[in-house]
Amino acid sequence: MKMRVRIFCITLTFFAVVLALEPVYRNKIILAVSFLSDSRVSVETLKNMPSVAQTEPVQQKTRAPEPATLILMLGGITGILVQSAKKAFEQVKRAIDIVLAVFGLTITSPVLIFAALLIKLDSKGPIIYKQLRLGRDNKVFEIYKLRSMRQDAEKGTGAVWAKKNDPRITNLGRILRKSRIDEIPQLINVFRGDMSIVGPRPERPELVLQLKQHIRDYEKRLQVKPGLTGLAQVLHKYDESIEDVKKKVYYDLLYIQNRNLTTDLRIIAQTFGVVFTGKGAN
Repeated sequence: MKMRVRIFCITLTFFAVVLALEPVYRNKIILAVSFLSDSRVSVETLKNMPSVAQTEPVQQKTRAPEPATLILMLGGITGILVQSAKKAFEQVKRAIDIVLAVFGLTITSPVLIFAALLIKLDSKGPIIYKQLRLGRDNKVFEIYKLRSMRQDAEKGTGAVWAKKNDPRITNLGRILRKSRIDEIPQLINVFRGDMSIVGPRPERPELVLQLKQHIRDYEKRLQVKPGLTGLAQVLHKYDESIEDVKKKVYYDLLYIQNRNLTTDLRIIAQTFGVVFTGKGAN
């Protein structure tokens, strides 16, 4: 008799403790008891009984996000911000290109007309020289320049770089190259969207195929639009050898990695200095 009373008291105490627990823990204990016993009716009854915890609002503890989750979230946000900044930069850069191209063609039109007349009088051949170049994402486009060489200058040699005192260059052509006046028609390419004011100089497709085999990461120059001027143009001279190209590629990749509006404006300002001094012209 005493043993039954003790068991009854222990059972009541157990039920009281279980009912005082939060629903989540109480249900787990009840399910454990249900698994260990066959008294399903009493277990279901207990599950439906109100608990002390239910009489008061339960404050759910907020768990801090896992470190890996935080890293993924921050990485995603950073990626979105970087892409937005790049898109905004490209849009502003394009707007500046259009404005400068229109402005440049307008103020240099008298110079272009005068140069065109001199070219016609100086030697036979077209005034505007057209040549295929490779642009962004391997897009081929036609570049425009004032002719500074004799007609059919590369007929016997094919695509080669201009050298110092190159005999193919006309007397007038030397002046045009020294002053960079021969490059002015490329503002049309800038306006059309083939080129930008600032960027790596575009090269001929046949030369690109050769240079990619000799210069590491050369094709990375094609990630952005080619430019009328660039960091390589203000810090180096015309290409005469593979070593010259390697140095220019270094400057081009440095520009691509750090390009921004401030850098572009600085390069444009330095370009005027190069034009006035005739630095690096062949």
